[in-house]
Amino acid sequence: MKASDLKKKYLDFFVKKGHQILSNVSLIPENDPSALFINSGMHPLIPYLLGETHPLGKRLVSKQRCLRTQDIEKIGNSSHLTFFEMLGNWSLGGYWKKEAIEWSWEFLTKELNLDHKRISVSCFAGDKDSPKDEESAKIWKSLGIPSERIYFLGKEENWWSVGETGPCGPDTEMFYDTGQKACGPDCRPGDNCGKYFEIWNDVFMEFNRLPNGKLEKLKQKNIDTGMGVERTAAMLQGKDDIYQTELFSGLINQIEEISKKKYEDNNQKAMRIIADHLRAATFAIADGVIPSNTETGYVVRRLIRRTIRYGRQLDINQLFTFKIAEKVILSYQKEYSHLKENQDLVLDQLQFEEEKFQKALQKGLKEFEKIINSDLIDKTKKIPGKSVFFLYETYGFPWELTAELAKEKGLLVAREEFFKFQKEHQEKSRVSSNKKFAGGLADHSQEVTKLHTATHLLHQALRQILGEQVRQVGSNITPERLRFDFTYSEKLTPGQIKEVEDLINEQITQDLVVKMEMMSLEKAKKQGALAFFTDKYGEKVKVYSIGDPSTGSGQVFSQEVCGGPHVNSLGEIGRVKIMKEEAVGAGRRRIYARIK
Repeated sequence: MKASDLKKKYLDFFVKKGHQILSNVSLIPENDPSALFINSGMHPLIPYLLGETHPLGKRLVSKQRCLRTQDIEKIGNSSHLTFFEMLGNWSLGGYWKKEAIEWSWEFLTKELNLDHKRISVSCFAGDKDSPKDEESAKIWKSLGIPSERIYFLGKEENWWSVGETGPCGPDTEMFYDTGQKACGPDCRPGDNCGKYFEIWNDVFMEFNRLPNGKLEKLKQKNIDTGMGVERTAAMLQGKDDIYQTELFSGLINQIEEISKKKYEDNNQKAMRIIADHLRAATFAIADGVIPSNTETGYVVRRLIRRTIRYGRQLDINQLFTFKIAEKVILSYQKEYSHLKENQDLVLDQLQFEEEKFQKALQKGLKEFEKIINSDLIDKTKKIPGKSVFFLYETYGFPWELTAELAKEKGLLVAREEFFKFQKEHQEKSRVSSNKKFAGGLADHSQEVTKLHTATHLLHQALRQILGEQVRQVGSNITPERLRFDFTYSEKLTPGQIKEVEDLINEQITQDLVVKMEMMSLEKAKKQGALAFFTDKYGEKVKVYSIGDPSTGSGQVFSQEVCGGPHVNSLGEIGRVKIMKEEAVGAGRRRIYARIK
């Protein structure tokens, strides 16, 4: 079964069960400073898991593009990815364990025709926070799963949370026996030895973890499920390598053609990394991420540079990243039209980054010469691990490249010492990354709520002062400030900034009411509501109006399609101060503002 067939079957199945299809949103979270990228299908739904009403109702299903880099060092094996598509279905205070498990079983055995005798499951074993999940086990037994194929595992395996705080709960996972030999007498699902393939995960999200670590019951019980498209497609096609599916075959063939090498043992790791990283970078750039040295831009730059390093291992001595990206766009443009629309941007950025990094490689070679000519090297005939790591971290030199260069000079490298430094660095990076990628719990504090409403005021003020060609292209909000990106070709003058600021604060002074209505997207547009991110909306949307004629104010100042959260009236905000205005690309400007 092709991946496209899997995705269609999944969506169709849950639509028949009364679910509404969610739009596939950008990789960049909207108004969520706690995560750099959308890293799961449920990420955009966190406010609704906490109890906010979703415009489409309580039953939802989606196919969502995701990006994770926590396990970047594992990329190169047969199953790990940074960019992937996630299938998921949700119940927001509706159905519970019985329906979720029974529908999972029905989809796996009836729609995908998997052999029910090869399916095993795991359930939560229980601890001081939550009891053993006997309820799920009982449901599985009623469906025909015998006790010997039901495993009770601890929190590490069978508990899921969005981060250190927020919605969480026990889960039940489904595994398929691949037929491979058991890794030992205690071989079981979750061993990652290759015998049991994880198919699906049903999370029973009924708790909210507080900052003090304690659990409290959520206002509603939620179902949150996740099925990875690439891994499941590989399993359905009888392949133990996701890079051998149709999702990657075109990319691998292109890499073979460019490198003049075959996808064989010695080349597989490099080819997998190139295919994965450039697929991820292509999607990220198309979603508006420009490679840089900070946050999302740094992640994309790192992906591109790792790609170039591994291209060198394949003896690729030409600009090649944009050629692979062209294949990615060609493969996905029917599903993701924005890839084709932003093709020039993607290819230009990749070529620019590749040319730039080639210069870094040249500088690294000069640094290598300095290292090997030092007195320390003369005495030991070995390049210290610290120096090897310096070349790796600063100039992107794989230790294998340094070792090859050293061999030509009759030298060795302190390989084990290098790995020690690398491991220490990875651990520091992983701790930092996990804090940032912990799960994307959107901050709905009072400060963020005020600033979110202020972005609507800023948007409308810019359109009134600069013209209606201004449109929002991105935003990011923390409790301390708002960041707002918009289309405009010229630097704002001090006078224009003051006009915008004064217009915003004039509305706040009037204490205009903020009103929310639920309606169709078509109706929202007809009545003048701004809705620029149309690819992320469903049939029903929330429209927030600032200034309600029924209150006697006479007119609506701002009206936008938005998911919230917002203040009830502008007087709650306080005075808005614009701190900075700058360019962030051709035809794009950025404003930073805070509340005084």
